[in-house]
Amino acid sequence: MTTSNFKHWYLGTDDEQVAWLCFDQHDSAVNTLSSATLNELAQILTQLAQDLPKALVITSAKESSFIVGADIEEFTKIKSARDARDLVERGQNVCQQLEDLPIPTIALIHGFCLGGGMELALACDYRIAEDDPSCRVGLPEVMLGIHPAFGGTVRMIEVAGPTLGMDLMLSGRSLIARSAAKAGIVDKAVPKRHFDLAVADYIERKPAKARASKAQQMLNSAASRPLLAKVLEKKVAEKARREHYPAPYSLINLWKQHGGNRKAMFAAEADSVAELVAHPTSKNLVNVFFLQEGLKKQGKIIDAQPIKHVHVIGAGVMGGDIAAWTALQGMKVTLQDRNPESVTRALKRAQTLFKKKLKIKRAVQAAMDRLHPDLNGDGLKKADLIIEAIFEDLEVKRSLFQEVQENAHSDALLATNTSSIPIEDIASVLKNPGRLVGLHFFNPVAKMQLVEIVSGPQTQAKIAARAAAFAGSIKRLPVPVKSSPGFLVNRVLVPYLIEAVYLQKEGHSIEEIDEAALQFGMPMGPVELADVVGLDICQKVASNILGEDKVPDVIKQKVDNSQLGKKSGTGFYKYKKDKPIKQQVSLTTEQVQQIQDRLILPYLNESVACLDEGIVKNEQLLDGGLIFGTGFAPFTGGPITYIREQGADKLLAKLKTFEKEHGERYTPHKGWNNL
Repeated sequence: MTTSNFKHWYLGTDDEQVAWLCFDQHDSAVNTLSSATLNELAQILTQLAQDLPKALVITSAKESSFIVGADIEEFTKIKSARDARDLVERGQNVCQQLEDLPIPTIALIHGFCLGGGMELALACDYRIAEDDPSCRVGLPEVMLGIHPAFGGTVRMIEVAGPTLGMDLMLSGRSLIARSAAKAGIVDKAVPKRHFDLAVADYIERKPAKARASKAQQMLNSAASRPLLAKVLEKKVAEKARREHYPAPYSLINLWKQHGGNRKAMFAAEADSVAELVAHPTSKNLVNVFFLQEGLKKQGKIIDAQPIKHVHVIGAGVMGGDIAAWTALQGMKVTLQDRNPESVTRALKRAQTLFKKKLKIKRAVQAAMDRLHPDLNGDGLKKADLIIEAIFEDLEVKRSLFQEVQENAHSDALLATNTSSIPIEDIASVLKNPGRLVGLHFFNPVAKMQLVEIVSGPQTQAKIAARAAAFAGSIKRLPVPVKSSPGFLVNRVLVPYLIEAVYLQKEGHSIEEIDEAALQFGMPMGPVELADVVGLDICQKVASNILGEDKVPDVIKQKVDNSQLGKKSGTGFYKYKKDKPIKQQVSLTTEQVQQIQDRLILPYLNESVACLDEGIVKNEQLLDGGLIFGTGFAPFTGGPITYIREQGADKLLAKLKTFEKEHGERYTPHKGWNNL
């Protein structure tokens, strides 16, 4: 094999005159398409166009991925629309060079193939992917406030058709290799050991390139695009408002106007992204991306004692789902509960989760085999990590941990999933209080990425580090927080939820309150959120944080009447098939602003308090924690970023006005002076 080396690429030609191009970005754990890697690739493709080997196969030297996308760092350095357009055109040109090669080109994909990496793969004649749940393909650019920019808006629709193609680009979701193969986005999904055979077969046969069905091609016609565009806009509007997230609407308009004209759509794609990159939403979403990466780093601590066996005590919704998610990530899990029916329900939910996530029957069975019902608690003595996930009662938790410490081995990590009780209060019964840490998951566990790593005054640093490493190992985002009532997320949420109750008492309908919150950018209104969490849980958490006398009577009355929210069918809303029955409302701009101020200012005030009191170490952890833990409008960049952009003085003045009108609930925390 003849070879030639570049800084980021390794090019070789085998005895069959097939060129193999391996991407191995220098000094990086993953491959990204940066200016440097694209420039080098352009040189290589120019050389290949002259040499014309029999075929070209593009692979990755990185263990967990093919190409994860464009270099997001470069987004932060863009100063103008011209800079953005130059970056986009560089990527478009390289992908076009690849597509224009007059030889078979194959992307050999394993792990993640996302964003610009997927766009590069789409420019190849064929895509062969590893048939494994770890292999995922997609175009998630919308998560950064933009849309595909290296020709992906054109090529994805050509391959998948507008129905699936637009859905993938508008949602940002990814597909496992097997699903992508069924959809025609990759040509073949095979085990990695069969890669060479699949490559040889495609080079020999040279089948026609994958193209969308004729029916899908009809939907891409000038007559069909405006009609489908309306449907897509309506679907997007259910989840993302145009004024907050312009990218999906720009993508729909781009396709509606130019979908039938390849050249025009490439040009319009570049113009659209150059404009979107300069929009505040994109800047803030790029910041959110880095906040997420920062949280991931909290979970990348090398653990000298890796956790292989987890024992969960409590098979309710939280405990059962923590156990299921942990087993899904490859760990052995034993699930203990006194009630056999609770364990049975948890196992059924786990199987549903495994089928949804893994698709492959043998993988589902393997995950079920890792999750063991354990009514007697036999796994307690062997577990590396023990997670308590029973109901929120201090004395019951203390009693449980007194028993646990006698049976757990000395190196086992002890953790509680308490949502609001200070860790030191629970740990007071332990012989070694320093070995207890909070591992606070959020419901639903499979969707909520954040886990609070709660350290009490005596929690050992190495214990908190192990807990964070565990959270990272199961693909969650750990945020280290200091123990105090409610920690970070619930402490900030409680005043926000309580204020919604006061607004209702003053005459606003629950629908008006929730609608105003949705218009602000929250994923769910506070009233519906309280119902979903459960009013009994809200009451308990609010009592722990504020004191029982500060919990509004209406919540106590509903709990006493077993009107617990979604789980009981009635709370503030009535529920039909798990959906709240809501009345249509119409609010003026002024009314929306008034309700938003009443809801958001207590939220911001408590965020400032948490920062000032050191509940989290810095603004980045606070912003990231509250975006991923409460859904605080991501397009704003997080509460502290929002305060800075709106003006701390302006918001502080509003707080002081509300303090005069509504009392101490709005008393500004002294931390505002630091902002």
